[in-house]
Amino acid sequence: MKNKKLILSIVFLSIVVILTGLLIYGYVVKTTYKLKRPIATMEIEGYGTVKMELYPDIAPNTVENFIKLANEGYYNGLTFTRVEENLIQSASKELVENETAYSIKGEFSDNEFKNNLKFERGTIGLGRADYSNYYYTYYYYAGDIQGLIEEEYNSGFGSFFIMTDTEEEFDGRYAAFGKVIEGMDIIDQITQLETEITTDEESGETTETTTPVNPPVITNITIDTQGVKYGEPERQEAFDINQWFANILTTY
Repeated sequence: MKNKKLILSIVFLSIVVILTGLLIYGYVVKTTYKLKRPIATMEIEGYGTVKMELYPDIAPNTVENFIKLANEGYYNGLTFTRVEENLIQSASKELVENETAYSIKGEFSDNEFKNNLKFERGTIGLGRADYSNYYYTYYYYAGDIQGLIEEEYNSGFGSFFIMTDTEEEFDGRYAAFGKVIEGMDIIDQITQLETEITTDEESGETTETTTPVNPPVITNITIDTQGVKYGEPERQEAFDINQWFANILTTY
């Protein structure tokens, strides 16, 4: 009987030791684990290399879409067509070549998606449409603007922008999905480029635009996924607001 109790005690103690060891091991792994985030390397003709860390843990579908486009060569030859003091933004091929593209759901809090990444220096965000100039007209025909707001929130596709300063108004309104880790000096340099001037034919007044006179060209973007496989992004049909109005007008 004593031997049996001794054996049971030893077995119980062994189980406790093993379970304690597993708990300690799990804690150590959890506290020391570093997520292998993908690294995007962007070559800009005449400027150099910019490296960007992407955050699939924060904006998974946006990152998958960016990786897919980069791997397909979507960005090869595109330019930065918007240059401001606090950001630069890439062109969108569907606008340049008048292609019909899909869009993806906006991963930001105003669109009911948890994304706490702030728009500060180095943050990368996905461009999207702004239909605010159409709100009144849309309300006149559709009776509300919520549908139009949903369309613009979910209109992102390929264009992206990089911040050189903090812009709190962007927080929660655009999908932030990464940060520049090397080459911010290049981004700063691009923000200083000369931009085009437009002249009003009637008044003769001139206005400085955000379009650079000599837009920098993206040679290519390559992705190091750190051994992690990324699938196809979830897509939806792109909304064509001009076609929407054309369809509405034919009913009146």
